[in-house]
Amino acid sequence: MRRLLLILACLTAFAGPAIAADPSEMLKDPALESRAQHLGKELRCLVCQSESIEDSNADLARDLRVIVRERIQSGESDDQVMQYVVDRYGDYVLLRPPFKASTLVLWVGPFALLLAGLAAAAAFYRRRTNAAPPPPPLSAEEKRRLEALLKDHPPS
Repeated sequence: MRRLLLILACLTAFAGPAIAADPSEMLKDPALESRAQHLGKELRCLVCQSESIEDSNADLARDLRVIVRERIQSGESDDQVMQYVVDRYGDYVLLRPPFKASTLVLWVGPFALLLAGLAAAAAFYRRRTNAAPPPPPLSAEEKRRLEALLKDHPPS
């Protein structure tokens, strides 16, 4: 029973969310650290691409976390910090990129691909049903020949 409890305690300890930020990176002021974490959740890790810089362990994500915290500590607003990072890395660094001409593909692309897929599926099924017309019915002579063949060689 003790072994089971020890195993469960170990599994529970490792089941929590992974915190990528190193405690040495964190700001001493809780309000500033909260702002830094909020901004970090909005920025994409350029190495992992599917994680925020707060959730990533990549070196570049660590560097971006440090930059965000340094700029917040120097007194910049959230907008100024975000603008600095976007100016340096482009809109791709944002987990929620703005809707503008340069990011139009990011916003419209999935819907365009969905519509193209639906159109291709509809064309495939339309062509498939119209591909071969049903055969004409057997004439009286063909029916007689078929009956004679089946009588001589019954199906097994």
